[in-house]
Amino acid sequence: MSLDLASERTAWARLLDRASEPYRSAGRFAWHFARGKLGYDPVFRHLLAAGLIPPSARVLDIGCGQGLLASLLRACGAMRAAGEWPQAWPAPPAGAQVTGIELMTRDIERARAALGEAGDVRFVCGDMRTEAFPACDAVVILDVLHYVTHEEQEAVLKRVRDALAPGGLLLLRVGDAGARRGFAISQWVDRAVTRLRGHTVPPVYGRTLPEWIAQLRQLGLQVEPRPMSQGTPFANVLLVAQRS
Repeated sequence: MSLDLASERTAWARLLDRASEPYRSAGRFAWHFARGKLGYDPVFRHLLAAGLIPPSARVLDIGCGQGLLASLLRACGAMRAAGEWPQAWPAPPAGAQVTGIELMTRDIERARAALGEAGDVRFVCGDMRTEAFPACDAVVILDVLHYVTHEEQEAVLKRVRDALAPGGLLLLRVGDAGARRGFAISQWVDRAVTRLRGHTVPPVYGRTLPEWIAQLRQLGLQVEPRPMSQGTPFANVLLVAQRS
């Protein structure tokens, strides 16, 4: 293993520790969920390693759950201040201002218990179909849109497009319904985790990857699909969509 790779792995382990530590105050489940989700879901590390969230960005996290992204971005600032940021990665998203919207009250309670609501984070318990979206530089939607109808998906995405600053990014992870086996596995796991978190499992309105891309392009967004199932049996894709 090269020194750079070893240094990067060490830095990621420290970042994981920093990002999950606040959840000890939110209860055992919240801490274990943070450790597992941040540690094994490849999308979080990719967001940082690819520099998809710039420093001091106004970030809207739709379906934020217990605020894992906000905790991760806050930890990035601490890593930079400690001189522990991997040199091979782009500049850390230090100074990011995060607004998280989440429908589930229990998740919002866990987010607030862990992170509070200081100047860099704000959590809103609300429905993405009706909640106002603030102006932002990046919008993150991970594994959420399939819970609402196709018409509601289109309405949410249009409002996201309007909230994005010129050049801003929508970072949308979806399951590719065209990859039947991987999509079915991901939905089974999603239902199990949803029940474990104490929530009712809603119906699913999936789309194939070409359908997702066509929907975003129809809104005038430039779209780049990136596979995002590394190390898992799922059929997840991260759509990096930019407002011109």
